[in-house]
Amino acid sequence: MMRAIAILTTVALAAGCQSPPTYEPGTSTPEGAQPGAQPAAPGSAGSASPQAPAVPPAPPKQFHLGQASTALVTQAHAQAAAGNAPLALTTIERALRIEPDNPLLWIELGEVHEGAGNYAQADAMGRKALQLASGDPHAQSSAWRLIADSLKARGRNAEAAEADGHARALSAR
Repeated sequence: MMRAIAILTTVALAAGCQSPPTYEPGTSTPEGAQPGAQPAAPGSAGSASPQAPAVPPAPPKQFHLGQASTALVTQAHAQAAAGNAPLALTTIERALRIEPDNPLLWIELGEVHEGAGNYAQADAMGRKALQLASGDPHAQSSAWRLIADSLKARGRNAEAAEADGHARALSAR
């Protein structure tokens, strides 16, 4: 049984090591190749198929709020503008129950916290948004701005400047 496996392995390896068909200038097809087949490119390990066209890079991801969340955020803005930050926080939290992985809602929640003077909470919300915003430079930039503002409000100016640099670099994309 072991000898049969060894023989099969040797045959399979030998078949894989055959050299690609050669192409002699002046002939219509490479020796042993099918008519109409493409000759192998140098260094292509005998591949007879043409190379696939390059795929353009995907556009950056962009987060949006759903219809229900948009209505709740609009309501929260009105509540915050009227000086009712606790109610605005509750309204944004309702939107987060609808779209918990949307970084834009975490930024909104952070901005309400910031407006109420809860700078550490605003910072935490900005960092949560940053974790969720991968692939969306606009959302990442907004999260870094929230972080920068919360750091600056707490007198952590060097860290705030660094966060603001991240925000500016992302918004330039």
